[in-house]
Amino acid sequence: MTDTDNITPRTASISRKTNETDIAVSINLDGQGTFDISTGSGFFDHMLEQLSKHSLIDMQIKANGDLHIDDHHTVEDTGIAIGQALSKALGDRRGINRYASFNLPMDEAMTRAAVDVSGRPYLIWKVEFSRDKLGTIDTELFREFFQALAQNAGITLHVENLYGENNHHIAETCFKAVARALRHAVEADPRQVGVIPSTKGTLNG
Repeated sequence: MTDTDNITPRTASISRKTNETDIAVSINLDGQGTFDISTGSGFFDHMLEQLSKHSLIDMQIKANGDLHIDDHHTVEDTGIAIGQALSKALGDRRGINRYASFNLPMDEAMTRAAVDVSGRPYLIWKVEFSRDKLGTIDTELFREFFQALAQNAGITLHVENLYGENNHHIAETCFKAVARALRHAVEADPRQVGVIPSTKGTLNG
């Protein structure tokens, strides 16, 4: 028997259906960063693939939304569903690192993300774009995605673009930086096995 034989799988599936969207999300926190993602929005798919690949969280995401209106409901509701899946997979958040931050460079752009898997949702978003759209997606919707993710995952998330000119690069560094910070924050801390990393004894509110 190996040490991994005693590890409870940290997986979760969420289905969320409204009059605006129909979304199914499955994740594995201890995966390899494999993904199967389809939202109907090409650029959004590309960003979610980065989130999966660089967090090493396996993600299966299928979203059908009212894209004939715009991307808003699909982006926000996908963030809600991923956040709910993360919270479910984390359980009582016992034994995790909890905190992490990462500076992510991509050519001329640099973004910093910091995460506290605290059970207390909060988003600080200091990112500006000089274009209204990337692909079909309104650039203002990236904030809506991370707001929905943080709120439903129960995490404190700070994202700040330090500098950059290319809007594609700025957006991509946001998703990759969050992914890398999240990867470390949810990983097991070998010095805190089975311990909730909080003096109050809970990370669920």
